[in-house]
Amino acid sequence: MTVTAPRARAAGWPAVRPWLGIAARLGLAAVWLLAGASKVDDLAASGRAVNAYQLLPYDVSTVVGAALPFVELALGVLLLLGLATRLVAGVSAALLVVFIVGIASAWARGLSIDCGCFGSGGQLAEGQAPSYLPEILRDLGFLVLAGFLLIWPRTPVSVDGWLTGDPVVEDEDE
Repeated sequence: MTVTAPRARAAGWPAVRPWLGIAARLGLAAVWLLAGASKVDDLAASGRAVNAYQLLPYDVSTVVGAALPFVELALGVLLLLGLATRLVAGVSAALLVVFIVGIASAWARGLSIDCGCFGSGGQLAEGQAPSYLPEILRDLGFLVLAGFLLIWPRTPVSVDGWLTGDPVVEDEDE
C-alpha cells in the first residue's frame, strides 16, 4: 500500500490575497500617518487648508482642520496594528470620498488651491497651477486600498487575528 502526501494547493488568489491585504493595510496606514504627521504641528495651517475649499463656514473649517490630523493619525495607528480593520477601512473610504469630492469641487469652481493633503495647503501663489487630476487619481488609488480592506479585512500579523484567535484562512470570505 502506498501512502501519498496531500496535493499541495496551487498558488493563486487564495494564497496571495492575505499578503496583498497586509500590503494594502500597511500602505494605507503609511498614507494616514504621513498625512496626519505633516499637519499636526500646525493646526492653524490645516484649518486654512480646509477653509480654502470654500465649502464650510470659516469656524467649521478651522475645527475640521484642527481635528483632521488626529483622525488621520488614529486611522494610521489602527491600520498599522490591524485593529478594527474593516471599520477603519470604511472610515478611510468615506474620508477619501470626501477628499475626492472636495478636490473635484475646487477644480470645477476654478479655485487655485493646494489640497493640503500632506502639509499646509491653501491658496496657491500667483503663477502656480493646481494639480487636481494627479491628486484625485492618487486618492482614488488610496480608495482602492480601503475598498480591498473592506472586502478582505483579515490580514496576517494583525491584532484583529490575535483577538479572535483565528488565523487568516486562505479561502476566507469575510
